Amino acid sequence: MKLDKQLLDRLSKEASVNPRLRVSYDLRNSDKDKSQRILNALHPKTVLPIHRHQSTNETLVVLRGAILQKLYDDNGKLLESFVLKAGGDFLAIQIPAGQFHSLECIEEGTVIFEAKDGVYKPIQQEDIIQ
Repeated sequence: MKLDKQLLDRLSKEASVNPRLRVSYDLRNSDKDKSQRILNALHPKTVLPIHRHQSTNETLVVLRGAILQKLYDDNGKLLESFVLKAGGDFLAIQIPAGQFHSLECIEEGTVIFEAKDGVYKPIQQEDIIQ
């Protein structure tokens, strides 16, 4: 599968009309894949809760646009925030398992690549900070 500008444009357009202002695109070859690989098209004002993944690291690469990445302690106190921008000085992050985090989309048409270990497991309530 080739990931081209047309695909990113299509996903961005879909995200712009989605009530959540984001859309995901599964890059796995089958449901039997033992990893998670997705593209996320995001628009400003999409809401992503503070959350963690207890059993997997998470890798984010900004392919287009920019995000404000935020890292939190276990009580929801902001520890650090920084911009990840396609083509910028910082365009990717490896988030360790158990680290609370969230992001804010800061450019229209942003698309990120996201990868996690293992099969998809829905986030549990104890892994979300309101």
